[in-house]
Amino acid sequence: MHNLMLGLFGGGHENSCDGCMLPISDPFYYCSECVFFLHKVCAELPKIKKVWHHDCKEPLTLIFDKAFRCRQCWHISNASAYECCGCERKICPRCVIALSPGARTCLKHKHPLFYYTKRNGKCNACGMTTQGAFCCKDCSFVLHLGCFSLPITARHKCDEHLLSLTDHDDNSYSENHHCDICEESRDPNRWFYTCSTCDTSAHVYCVLGDYLFLKLRSIYEENDHSHPLTIVKKNYYYPDCDECGKPCEDVALECSKSECKYIVHWNCVTSLHLRSLWAYKK
Repeated sequence: MHNLMLGLFGGGHENSCDGCMLPISDPFYYCSECVFFLHKVCAELPKIKKVWHHDCKEPLTLIFDKAFRCRQCWHISNASAYECCGCERKICPRCVIALSPGARTCLKHKHPLFYYTKRNGKCNACGMTTQGAFCCKDCSFVLHLGCFSLPITARHKCDEHLLSLTDHDDNSYSENHHCDICEESRDPNRWFYTCSTCDTSAHVYCVLGDYLFLKLRSIYEENDHSHPLTIVKKNYYYPDCDECGKPCEDVALECSKSECKYIVHWNCVTSLHLRSLWAYKK
């Protein structure tokens, strides 16, 4: 609702883009009246777009602030999305851009990649078997769509710096191949996040979790509670869920009225298609 100003990234912003939920980087727009950031490329997304990989063949419309599960990468989000005018299925802009016709570049891979809707193989990033995937015509390199779209940088409370996505571990000492978040072993040949300054390394899923693309402090409207619910993440104290009675240790929905102490797990009250049904394999 406010005017946006084009800014330059000074390295001090801890906010994410309200369009894609990835860390802020140049160039981006910001609001001087409220906490709102938007990558320039997200601000310039077309309002209507046709995509070849959508079965309906109807145009997709850009929408904001609706909770959805992307029909391509299966991430849950309430940032921007492209919604089909026919079947109302939603696709995140990251997947729309990634699946646009033409060659794609990838993390530290020197050859161009092309997307194939039917291609069996083992993903180089996570090691899982693929069906549709990005493949290299010059070598056996294969990537899931979800792995192709992994954020190059990410934040986690385990480290004060941004963590960088890495494709392999050069350290041959086996005791270093562990995750600093879950403290379990880590395959050095699979992608992981690392901080070179602090020597931190962690599984992709341990860093990203199930709800990377949910806007915290935003309102979730699809509920039966008498007041609006706010999306929150409890990191320090864990009140009991009003539905299941277990502590709300991760993403939860909290009543926006301070006098009402209602709080529930995301999975306890959201519709089935918005619940955490899968995770990246370690």
